[in-house]
This record gives sequence, structure tokens and C-alpha cells, in this order.
Amino acid sequence: MLTLEDRITARVKAVDFRAWRDRVTAIGGCAAPIRLSGAFQLQDLNGGVIEHIGGDVMVPCGNRRESVCPACSDRYAADAYHLMHAGLAGGSKGVPADVSEKPRVFATLTAPSFGPVHNRPTITTGKVRPCTGCGEWHHGDDPRIGGAVDPGSYDYMGAVLWQAHAGKLWHRFTIALRRKLAGAAGLKVSEFKNHARLSYAKVAEYQRRGLVHFHAVIRVDGPDGPHDPTPAWATAELLGDCIKAAARSVGIDTTRPDGSALRLLWGEQVDTKGIRGSQVEDESGEINEARLAGYVAKYATKGTGAKDTADRPIRSQLDIDVLHISEHHRRMVQTAWDLGGLADFEELNLRKWAHMLGFRGHFLTKSKHYSTTFRAIREERRTFRTLEMFERLELDPAAVVVVNDWQYAGSGYDNDAERELAAGIAERVRAQRLRKYEQEGGPDHVRAA
Repeated sequence: MLTLEDRITARVKAVDFRAWRDRVTAIGGCAAPIRLSGAFQLQDLNGGVIEHIGGDVMVPCGNRRESVCPACSDRYAADAYHLMHAGLAGGSKGVPADVSEKPRVFATLTAPSFGPVHNRPTITTGKVRPCTGCGEWHHGDDPRIGGAVDPGSYDYMGAVLWQAHAGKLWHRFTIALRRKLAGAAGLKVSEFKNHARLSYAKVAEYQRRGLVHFHAVIRVDGPDGPHDPTPAWATAELLGDCIKAAARSVGIDTTRPDGSALRLLWGEQVDTKGIRGSQVEDESGEINEARLAGYVAKYATKGTGAKDTADRPIRSQLDIDVLHISEHHRRMVQTAWDLGGLADFEELNLRKWAHMLGFRGHFLTKSKHYSTTFRAIREERRTFRTLEMFERLELDPAAVVVVNDWQYAGSGYDNDAERELAAGIAERVRAQRLRKYEQEGGPDHVRAA
């Protein structure tokens, strides 16, 4: 029986390998490409064919999770960076340059405690302290970190229900924040929209205990958005105070399967930092725009934090039984699956989101006026490549019709040898991009990708 190394050697020696390699390189070494069959054609206005390409092609899967596809997650992180940075620094993507002068705060809202978990706390100098849960000194890669100290008493049901309502809790927080700002300015809540607008972009990041916390850039604009001057009463200090007050004031009331009441709240830790345009960080803890956008881009590509999981939907109990994850995360998956089978929790659709430990929200969301959109960024990239093709063929875009006719033909690669070769291509493409951006002084998120 041939080994994997033998199969890779055979694939490299195949007649069509160079063509296959070029196709995989063109999509950055995507781990699970979509295969299409059909044709692409350029026609003049009279219907004459100028250029015709037919056959089978590969397109990237587009998955944002690094654990699923490193190549596509890099692209997603780059788009997330530009989306975040445009709303921070302005001067691009239709956002005015003076947006950086508006009151802005980087806020972190966390989940509450559902029981003691193993941890590895450090002091400001970086020195590690004993676990507050068990008293032991944990290594950084200790698989127990994040897991319940006493699984029997840990509130897995409460944790999953909090996770399932986290998006709704954020929505209530934004409503409360507008009310707090209006009150601080001496305005009626109904008058706030006539004086100011709250703009934000947030990303969800999983903690090692399996619960999300939200990192958000929150900005106060004028009533018509970033092009409108912010009222003089709105300051970053006021915004930070109102964020903390709003987080403490909101909650969601629900019930457990036995009918007992459960109130879902934010965790006690609500962190706020000012944002500077020029410095990386100063003594007050203010953070630089570019680095902050890079942080958020990195958060946006992370999965649950549960190692060795496919990060894909659970289809049956058997899927749970064979997952190679910690017992803590397995208990969360199992709890979400069990609750999802109960009629009282049907609207939460927990079985669909059991693989995400009950979290049902989007990982990166933004208000309408914060900056651009992912769709606009992708359309801009698509337009650039199309115009680049017209220039190469010396064609006038106004005199050409583009005709696409593609059908789905499958997903992924034919075998493990091709998957290994594609992974190698992805690493090479990433290394080349890293070298290029280091030479050009590219942004931190690209260097770290």
C-alpha cells in the first residue's frame, strides 16, 4: 500500500501537475476550494467573441476561520482590517479623514462567571501566578486551562443560554448606551438622533473557557454620520463612562428547562480604552489605530478555541461522541445539543450552533455608518481585477460585455496528497506575502498573518 509520501510523489510526477499547481496557487492554496465547470467569455457589442475560457476552475471557499482554511482566513482578516481601519483613521472607503478626531473608545465586554475555571493569571510584569481555581502553576499549553475546576457544579446550562442570547444582549447594550449619552447631555432619548449618532464595529472572540467576549470600536458622530460634526458635549471620557454604565444596566430574563428564572448579564469586567492616531500605546493605555484594526482582524478569524475540532455543524449525537476536544468544550456542545431538542428553546436553534458552543451571532458586525462593508471591499477588488484584465487585453470596458456561465461541480481536493500539496502552496504564498510586506513596511496584521 502506498504511503502518503508516495502518493504526493506520484501526484507531482503527473502530466497535469503544473497546470493543477498554477490553479491552486491562483487561489492562494485554499484548503477546500469550490470547483466550477463552465465558461467565461468576452464579447463585443455586436456579439463577436473576443476572449473565451472554458473548462473547470477553482474558486476560494471564503471561510473566515483559520482552523478551516488559513488562506481564506488571511483574505478575510485583510478585509476586516481595512473595514476597521477606515472607520478609525478615515481618508479611505468613503470615510472622511477627520473621523479620527471624533470621540472613540475601544471597549471589551465579557461574559459572567458560571463557575471557577483553571487559569494562568499574570501580573503587570508578565510573571505567572498560581491558578485561582486550583492553586496549581499551569503551563501555557496545559489543556486544563479554561476548563471547569468542578464540572459537576459548573453551570453549563447557564453558560450556553448566555451564549445564545449574547447578540440580543449586545443590542440592548447599544440602546442603553444611547440613553446614557442622551441623559448625560441633558437630552430626551427621542432627541438623541437629532444631535448625535452612535457608530460602532464589534468582533466576538472566544475565551479559553468557551464563552465569547466582544471587542468594539465605538464612536460618536453627528446626526448624519461621520461626515457630520460631533456635538461638543460628546467626549471620549464621557463615552467611556456611559459604556460602563450601560453595560451594568442591561440584562435578559429567561428560564431554565425546569422553569426557574435565569437573568443573563454582562460580566463584571468592562474595559474601555481611548484610541490615539499616532502612538502605539502610552502610559494611559490608549491604543494606536493601525494596531487596533490588526487586533480586530485577528480576532475575526478565530474559532471557538476548542482544539482539534472541525468547526463545522454537528449533525448527530455520534458527531459529538467522536469530537477530539476537551471535556469542558464537549459538555458545552452536549448542553447546546440537548437544549436544542427541547420545544421551549426551539427558537434559539441551538442544535445548528452546537459546534459554536451555542453562540449564534456574527463574528464581526458594524453599524450602518461606521465605515464600508465587506461586500463593497470585495466588489472593489473584483472591479480592480476586471479592469486589470481589460488593460492587459487593451480593451475598452465600455465596449465589452462579460458573460459568465458556471455550474457547481464539487468541493475540495481529490485525495490527501492534493490536500498536503495545497497546504504547502498556501504556506509558500503566505511566506512570500510576509516578505513583501516586511520589505514595504506593511501593517501589523499582514506581517502576523
